[in-house]
Amino acid sequence: MKNILPFLLVIIIAGGAGFGFQRYLQNEKRDLAPIIPKAVNSDVIGTQRPTFSLEDLEGKTRNIDEWNGKVVLVNFWATWCPPCKKEMPAFIELHEKYQSQGFEVIGIALDDEDSVQDFVDTLGVNYTVVAAEHAGLELSRLYGNRIGALPFSVFVGRDGKIELTQAGELSKEHVEEIIKPMLAL
Repeated sequence: MKNILPFLLVIIIAGGAGFGFQRYLQNEKRDLAPIIPKAVNSDVIGTQRPTFSLEDLEGKTRNIDEWNGKVVLVNFWATWCPPCKKEMPAFIELHEKYQSQGFEVIGIALDDEDSVQDFVDTLGVNYTVVAAEHAGLELSRLYGNRIGALPFSVFVGRDGKIELTQAGELSKEHVEEIIKPMLAL
């Protein structure tokens, strides 16, 4: 009995601390705007985009150079990320609408291929998607994602230079506002 009492005391204290911390996080009303910019490395803006070769969901090796001369949205996402899922229908719609003008979307999922394939099939994704798992996280860092935020989007101009990086969910209107001037060039 003496051996069980300290053990139970530790469990009760740890549980109380965990519960208290969870309540703090739920009740905390803070503005994340000052935090989000720290996730993005603005040093990559205006630089040549990093090159990569990854297999798409059909097993074909895709190289970023395939889209030279196009306006490209490189979107890092995961099937378990709610904001990632929320923005994808907008990407599907915008890809359909602007592809003929030279707009491409490349989805780089930080998941295993089976999970990604099921998700893409269910959602009806109409753009190139690769399942990159850990390699995708490292690639997102090369594109300016300092802390591995998801979703993370990179807008690449026709000249292959990074025009803008964005951590967090994007709306259809915001993406259009970004790509329309890029497509006009």
